[in-house]
Amino acid sequence: MKQLIILLAALFMVLSVSAQDITGEWNGMLKVGGMQLRLVFHITKADAGYSATMDSPDQGAKGIAMSKATFENKVLNIEMAAARIEYTGTLNDSGVVVGTFKQAGQSFPINLSRKATEKVVIKRPQEPTKPYPYYSEEVTFVNTKDSITLAGTLTLPNKTGKFPVVVLITGSGPQNRDEELMGHKPFLILSDYLTRNGIGVLRYDDRGCFESKGNFAKSTSFDFATDVESAVNYLKTRKEIDPKHIGLIGHSEGGIIAPIVAANNKSVNFIVLMAGTGVSGGDILLKQQEDIGRITGIEESNIKLTREINQDVYQKILQITDTAKLSTELTTYLKSRIKDIPAKDIPKDMKVEDMINSQLKAILNPWMLNFIRYNPATILEKVTCPVLAINGSKDLQVCSKINLPAIENALRKGENKLYTIKELPGLNHLFQECKTGAPAEYAEIEQTMSPVVLEIITNWIKTVNP
Repeated sequence: MKQLIILLAALFMVLSVSAQDITGEWNGMLKVGGMQLRLVFHITKADAGYSATMDSPDQGAKGIAMSKATFENKVLNIEMAAARIEYTGTLNDSGVVVGTFKQAGQSFPINLSRKATEKVVIKRPQEPTKPYPYYSEEVTFVNTKDSITLAGTLTLPNKTGKFPVVVLITGSGPQNRDEELMGHKPFLILSDYLTRNGIGVLRYDDRGCFESKGNFAKSTSFDFATDVESAVNYLKTRKEIDPKHIGLIGHSEGGIIAPIVAANNKSVNFIVLMAGTGVSGGDILLKQQEDIGRITGIEESNIKLTREINQDVYQKILQITDTAKLSTELTTYLKSRIKDIPAKDIPKDMKVEDMINSQLKAILNPWMLNFIRYNPATILEKVTCPVLAINGSKDLQVCSKINLPAIENALRKGENKLYTIKELPGLNHLFQECKTGAPAEYAEIEQTMSPVVLEIITNWIKTVNP
């Protein structure tokens, strides 16, 4: 009996040692605003200690090097200082690391296990299922200007024939060809509807994202416009495409990009602006911050203060073109305004310098500087092809009340008489039927895109392409 007890004790010791081994692959699911993002940490150990890399499969990222990895007393800590990412968790007796993922002052619970993580199926009744009643082909095309290859999907009503076609242009941020966000795939829904109704569609992953090559982080709307031009040029090589009926549909930032391309490429026969902008990026952001702040219950005094500070910041961006000088000016200004920010709005674990640096990093990148400085009206005045501009009345990101009139004024000033402007009641920035229009609702709404919008776009395209 004594020998059995010793054997059991030895077995227990082996199991305990095994349970403490943190090396290998650890999987978890990060839930942010209705999105499910799988994260995979790969942990290795050498004489110098632990090291780790991170994959984000749903964002097309793999092998991201972490700056620090430690494992002591069952506590795992992984950091990526440059992106202000930190994961801290405790390994429990079931072999699960229970912890928290932090980035830029925000915290999200996430547990890690050895098992691969599966996404929870979200109910999205509009999403089509295969087989589709039309032709679909995975394609690639080259942006010769920037020497990058873009990957996408071309759908046609039939494999043979000659069809009108549209290129779909995503909104801001790294997007895949379905413009997937908040558990929705707006461009899959739109593409499916158009193709079923006789209109071909090319949609593609943004440069540097998923299967497309290139550098997304260093690109501006003008760089993305060259990708769209490349898509148009590619379509002109396809025998199934009617070259006289090639159009663009841009959503949000895509509504900025479409006019840039149309004004300079006569192969574009029409454009559709879905929540496109007609005023400068600075004005867009000020209105967006105010509207979303108010709907989410932020105190009016804070909304007023935020607007005042951001107005000054955006004005400096307009006045100072040298980025190094701008950085110095903004640093000085933000330091002078820190005292006005309520203490409760400053994260406890963040130093003032870190908070300012975080703000500067968000502002002083090529895309944001270009967005704030760019006034789309100057290009809209040069667009001569037919234009459909639509916007939801409850869009809190691109306000219909200031943008639709600005778009119309610019087109009229350019003597374009082939335009249609529509404000659509009760729809948000994603063109969903909604209650308040707040971004927090996007994921909660089962509908991906209002059928009214799908019908309006399709009928209008058929009208200008008889």
